[in-house]
Amino acid sequence: MKWLEQLTAPENLLALLGVIVTLGGLSYERLIPGRKRIGYRVQMDTLIDDSTQDGPVHQRLRMLENTPDLAGASLVLLRIENDGFRSLDADDYITAPATNHRGLTATFPNRIVRDVAVTEPSHPDLLRHLPQHGTPENPGLVCEGNEISLPRVPLNKGDHFKLLVLLTGAGTDKPPHVGGRIKEGRIRNNEKFRRPSNRMLGLIGSLLALLILQPFGTQLLRDDPLPRGCAEGNLTIVGSTAFKPVTQDVGAAYQGDCRGAQVTVNAQGSGRGTKTLIDAGEAAKGGFPAYLAFSDGPDGDGNPQLKEHLVALSVFSVVVNKDVRATDLSLEDLRGLYSGRITNWNQLHGGPDLPVRLVSRDAKSGTRGVFENRVLGGNEISRTSDNCRTPKFAKDHVIRCELDSTGEVLKTVASTPGAIGYAELHSAEESARKGALHLVALKGRKPSIDAVRERTYSFWEPEYAYTYTAPPPNSLTSKFLDYLAGDTGRNLVEKHGHLPCSAAENQRACQLAVGGR
Repeated sequence: MKWLEQLTAPENLLALLGVIVTLGGLSYERLIPGRKRIGYRVQMDTLIDDSTQDGPVHQRLRMLENTPDLAGASLVLLRIENDGFRSLDADDYITAPATNHRGLTATFPNRIVRDVAVTEPSHPDLLRHLPQHGTPENPGLVCEGNEISLPRVPLNKGDHFKLLVLLTGAGTDKPPHVGGRIKEGRIRNNEKFRRPSNRMLGLIGSLLALLILQPFGTQLLRDDPLPRGCAEGNLTIVGSTAFKPVTQDVGAAYQGDCRGAQVTVNAQGSGRGTKTLIDAGEAAKGGFPAYLAFSDGPDGDGNPQLKEHLVALSVFSVVVNKDVRATDLSLEDLRGLYSGRITNWNQLHGGPDLPVRLVSRDAKSGTRGVFENRVLGGNEISRTSDNCRTPKFAKDHVIRCELDSTGEVLKTVASTPGAIGYAELHSAEESARKGALHLVALKGRKPSIDAVRERTYSFWEPEYAYTYTAPPPNSLTSKFLDYLAGDTGRNLVEKHGHLPCSAAENQRACQLAVGGR
């Protein structure tokens, strides 16, 4: 090849040596002293109440006027990141036996920590390792005096999170710092990392490469690199049909932003999805399968190879055919319907004389699992009908069928007089706009993301993504999860009526949801 002949010419080999020297000099600090590294940066340190200083009052937020105990309050935004060459596991933190839970310590000289919140995690499941209200096994963030103790958080290469800290005290002249010890690595203040000699070496080497290696450089520039956050390859998404509209839209958006990526959505239900993922993982024989399974609620039967990623809180709704005039049902009403005790709508609040037709999901459905756990408090009765209109056997007085997907449930409820079913909220709302079915409130509370955030509506469940072992940092699976947690992904999750757990305003609700499992 012509470009290879140019590369092997003596003058170009000299230039290539310059490039190697340049990269070696620039990479020394990153790679040689320790391929594992945690960096931190103070992105904000601002006084929000200087009323304790001498002289007239200059600044005091109105929200602090009635809180004298917050005199001299300040806010610090501290970014903590794995900017080393390798991933960090919990065992990479070096701790004393008495503080085995502690991984890092953030110190704020001459100040007192009043409160702290975790914001903008690169992965939603990082929140599981950083609970604000911990347990004896995982104390989470522990504030004491001028320190915050952080647990031993596993961090893939490039992972990060931020701490928003409320403090009091007159110590803003002394910067915060983060301390701790990690194996084969170190913790570094990235703001102080400046090496003029490296920058000069980089400049000289770069000029040498540009002047001498022009033909080879031109060829390289033609190979346009992938945008940041992108990876090439194929990814198959399986699992939840309730979350399918989200994964389809996010997959299409990722393909539009990242050339060379092919995302295929093959939703067949939460249980079948995790089973497909496990089968693909076992078939890979030690490799990483390019599969991602979504599940309405936890799944996987405790398989230790499955890694769980909290994505969102999904909202569900009970739906009825337009001929059923019920707009509000109690949990007792629903339990009577789904146990077979109520078989005609005229048994409920003067409803129409129509047989009750229960349109349900199959046993592998995550949506059915949510309905049974959060609404019924028990299992549905057995299937008695194949067509959702008539019983299979004459002795059956209850009509109950099972369908494979959210779309089939909504279509059948809309076309079957007396039918009742359940589905993911956004899809149910879209079907209700066509006029053939309507949504039902539970105990007087209509389904909505606000009602879930306020914990006044019971039919919801955390949405999880599962991978077979932890995804390699630069794999398409890992990049897709990052994309899902980013701005585009969050917007699409919200568009479909779910609460993205990567959004700061939803993190407390998501933490409570995980803690309540």
